[in-house]
Amino acid sequence: MENNNRRHFLKAGLLSGLALCASSGFGNIPAGNTDIPAANSEKEKPKKSLTRVLGKGAHSIEVSALGLGCMGMSYHRSFIPDRKAMIALIRKSADLGVNLFDTAEAYGPVLNEKLVGEALEPIRKEILVCTKFGFIDGRPEIGLDSSPKRIRQVVENSLKNLRTDYIDLLYQHRIDPKIPMEEVAGTVKDLIAEGKVKHFGLSERDFNTSADGLDAIRKAHAVQPVTAIQSEYSVMTRNPEHGVLDLCEDLGIGFVPYSPLSRGLISGYINERTTYNPANDNRTSLPRYEPANIIANWGIIDILKEFGDHRGITVAQVALTWLLSNKPFIVPVPGTTKLAHLQENLWSADYQFSAKEFKELTQKLSSVKIVGERYTTGYPQQPNK
Repeated sequence: MENNNRRHFLKAGLLSGLALCASSGFGNIPAGNTDIPAANSEKEKPKKSLTRVLGKGAHSIEVSALGLGCMGMSYHRSFIPDRKAMIALIRKSADLGVNLFDTAEAYGPVLNEKLVGEALEPIRKEILVCTKFGFIDGRPEIGLDSSPKRIRQVVENSLKNLRTDYIDLLYQHRIDPKIPMEEVAGTVKDLIAEGKVKHFGLSERDFNTSADGLDAIRKAHAVQPVTAIQSEYSVMTRNPEHGVLDLCEDLGIGFVPYSPLSRGLISGYINERTTYNPANDNRTSLPRYEPANIIANWGIIDILKEFGDHRGITVAQVALTWLLSNKPFIVPVPGTTKLAHLQENLWSADYQFSAKEFKELTQKLSSVKIVGERYTTGYPQQPNK
């Protein structure tokens, strides 16, 4: 019976996705057409998006309620989609109101930055670009490097890759224990003074589970106010609720959940029979994506489906709306390579849960014991999506 329920869910999801494609106005980019549309053409003006604020005061930025994680368009998701199709998708997301685009030197390395730079060059002044530093030669498998010299080198390279003269939000990808956090923050502060960077962010390493991680945020913030913390957060990965969200609220720092749909797992788009390309997919090494653990954790998806069925929204939309309902300074950056999924994700910002709905849903989600760690030992040094 359990397998039948999963098959029924996946079939229903496929049919709803096809219906969405047929009705969402994506006829401007028909399937198989690799022509890149002009950004913000006269025929299709960008829609006003719901907005949120990351950071506080002079160090804040107003962003769309959801951003776009671009990593999977060229890295770590088994297949690499057609480049022109991904440029079209990025530009379409801007037309739909997205203004926050997330990439990193390590995604490729460099390939993803170049893709994002080409896609956004025509509308650079209208959007916000986030990228990251922190690895030797942009390769996590070699090791960490957040020395001031390396930070500056990464920034110069990223400016060229992104076809821009400034970076809106620069994250340290992972904390380098060899370099004092005050020195890292001081280097970024200097880059901000030089106009090459606008805002400073930190991407997780033990922020959610260690006192040292939280202390690192405080140390950085004291030197250069932090605009945003990026860390994994979803209905399946709730570590940020153990310290980092409270600290963000206390210090006025925004929070940007990556993998808010657990790399496709929460949406039901992948299942226990899904195969991955080990040469280009980190899910092959993540315990939570082992077939037995996917089956064991499917109860989360059943809860989201039951909740969404009564309200006319999809599993993915329930999961994203749950994040948005948690704190006003939370801005998820789901990734996608599909136009239909892009629109589906963005529509989640249109829904609001009542306090009672949020509490009841959270209680049900909390009743499911998640099986399988999100990373293998030592994996947090790897690129974060």
